[in-house]
Amino acid sequence: MGSHQQPSGPFINHLVLTVRDLQASADFYTDKVGFEKCGELRPGMGTEMYFFRGHESSHHDLALVQVKDPASAPPVAPSSFEHAPVGLNHIAIGYPSREEWLERIKILQDKGVEFKVRGNHGMTHSAYFNDPDGNFIEVVYDVPAEVWQDDVEAALNYFEVLPNSGEESLQDSVEYQTFARQ
Repeated sequence: MGSHQQPSGPFINHLVLTVRDLQASADFYTDKVGFEKCGELRPGMGTEMYFFRGHESSHHDLALVQVKDPASAPPVAPSSFEHAPVGLNHIAIGYPSREEWLERIKILQDKGVEFKVRGNHGMTHSAYFNDPDGNFIEVVYDVPAEVWQDDVEAALNYFEVLPNSGEESLQDSVEYQTFARQ
């Protein structure tokens, strides 16, 4: 058995979303966001559920559950941090490199996904959009730790708004804002 070294402390193991249309959401998270479907709950288990992962070393990172009565499900549709209902505000999906992230935001835009916000945080560069059920999704890559680690709070409070459509929204600078305590 291989040894898989985890950092100490808690971490988010996986996320499960209840969706109105299981197949439409599965298509969105595979075709647009880039997850791999790795399994389904077997018939007779009581509900329809699909499982997804971002890499082979994970059993699953995301699961989707079909709501029993899609017509009666309340709308989610947050379009910003301030206008989200109580509950899950947004999901941040990370990519291991700037190049993979740039490729993914181009794929998203080419497939008609509308960015609600595009910008640079002090510790990540991000694009935000809604999934088919209205959940607010953020795709990110982490900038180098030496940029933000000396003052995490300042990095968390920094946000540079960028164009959210067109070719300009696909540009990304590596001239990172650096944060250090005074």
